[in-house]
Amino acid sequence: MAVTNEQVTGHPFLKALYRDDYYPDRVVDRGRGILLRLCERVETERPADVDALYVLTHAATEEFNTLQDAFWEAGSEIETVAREAIAEEFWFVAGAYGFPDADIEELIAPRDW
Repeated sequence: MAVTNEQVTGHPFLKALYRDDYYPDRVVDRGRGILLRLCERVETERPADVDALYVLTHAATEEFNTLQDAFWEAGSEIETVAREAIAEEFWFVAGAYGFPDADIEELIAPRDW
């Protein structure tokens, strides 16, 4: 399923990471893919409340936990700049799908980066 939310389709996910050579594009592409799959799941499953949204964002956060190894292998890591950029993208997704009051820390609660 392709994402249909116009806010999302026009959004440059992880733009700050793409602009910084420290983060390899091929790995950032995988992170962008995680975020787009999250959006697809939100559109498909249509969470009824913020708690249902958190279930979806937690699964995506776990994918980022795994992606951390790819950053390390490429001589990079999910450090302060990347952590903030990724967290802001989760918050953007929540707002784009009608959950502007979602707690940014809860959206990414299972993170280990």
